[in-house]
Amino acid sequence: QLQLVESGGGLVQAGDSLTLSCAASGLPFSTHGMGWFRQAPGKEREFVAAISSTSLNIEYADSVKGRFTISRENAKNTMYLQMNSLKPEDTAVYYCAVKISPYSRTEALSYGYWGQGTQVTVSS
Repeated sequence: QLQLVESGGGLVQAGDSLTLSCAASGLPFSTHGMGWFRQAPGKEREFVAAISSTSLNIEYADSVKGRFTISRENAKNTMYLQMNSLKPEDTAVYYCAVKISPYSRTEALSYGYWGQGTQVTVSS
């Protein structure tokens, strides 16, 4: 059974850093692209970052470019999101997902499996 478990969220102050992890099981992790999305209260889920199976292709949303770093360790079936210089507008539930289609890595519809999410709250 495929399972994605996010961890590492929490309450931090603006300017702080957090690292989120996404542990995957039940799938050939090393053969799938992965992504991070987030959803703030009252807003739609939005793309944050994506990484290809080999880590050769990486993409970020403009809002996090230069502050967030996505990475993965295929040997550990784990993906990470290093978040620096956090802002109050980064407050959201963060989800990891498995890319199952060859289409745009920035679109949620390209992803077929999702974790339960981890809350990130940034206070000003």
